Amino acid sequence: MFRLYKAIWRASSARQIILIILSIAVAALAAVPLEFQRDIINHLTSDDVSVDRMILLGAGMMVVILLSLGLKWLLGYRAGTLGEDMIRLIRQRLLVRSADLDETGETMRKGTMTTAISAEAEELGKFAGGAFSDPVVQIGTLISVIGYISSTQPGLGLIAFSMVAPQIIIVLVSQRKVNVFVAERVRILRRATDSLTAEKIDAAAHEIEAEFDKIYETRRKMFIWKLSAKFLLSVINGAGTVGVLMLGGWLVLQGRTDVGTVVAATSGLSRIQGPTAFLIAYYRQVSANRIKFELMLELFGPNPEKYRRVKD
Repeated sequence: MFRLYKAIWRASSARQIILIILSIAVAALAAVPLEFQRDIINHLTSDDVSVDRMILLGAGMMVVILLSLGLKWLLGYRAGTLGEDMIRLIRQRLLVRSADLDETGETMRKGTMTTAISAEAEELGKFAGGAFSDPVVQIGTLISVIGYISSTQPGLGLIAFSMVAPQIIIVLVSQRKVNVFVAERVRILRRATDSLTAEKIDAAAHEIEAEFDKIYETRRKMFIWKLSAKFLLSVINGAGTVGVLMLGGWLVLQGRTDVGTVVAATSGLSRIQGPTAFLIAYYRQVSANRIKFELMLELFGPNPEKYRRVKD
């Protein structure tokens, strides 16, 4: 994984720094709307209700939301264009490698290089666009929201944190198995496209169909692992929501917290479910792209550093 990130940083460090700064700003604003929400609800249930105060709180909340959305738009645009730039760069380097293969006479099937240029380069390039900024946003959001919930009511914050930890363990275990299937699928697809570019396709038709069957079976096994993990994660999220409502309701009845805090904590749970799900998907993406990156390096032969200077 570090080798993949090192290559991405080397190719786009200046632009990645800007994305990281934008990501930190977005994460810092994540919990601010929850505080406004808490204040609005507590104000409505207080003895001294003021329409002007309510409007002021609502306006402040809207300003924060608009600012956060604006930063997310800018972040998404810059990450997207960086990803497309990386796709173009990878394809240029693969094109140069293809030309070298013709000159040196090294053996490599055309189907393998075609698959790498068309599909594998696009997947790696898109990943590179948000390789640093995406986890910063989501991890920062988790820290911001869980920290806010813990500061208002430590017990509710503990429940929020306890939802994240087991999900990480489940993903780590399941993804190791999925990674094996990812590598297998890429190799099978390359073999199939090599056969498709052969001169006598009719003779290889049966072999190609067999490879398609292998791809199907590999994907089927991946679905079983991914969906089973998703089921367990959803169970944890549901149990966390019920736990916050039960504990929060008990604390309200005991006079140890207010309704606004419970509502904000419940909203906070929905806010951390998104980043948690994204980080889980992101970890899977990192694992898959690490394997694809290593497989792509094989295409550049014994001296991949030669092609690093194509457009640096």
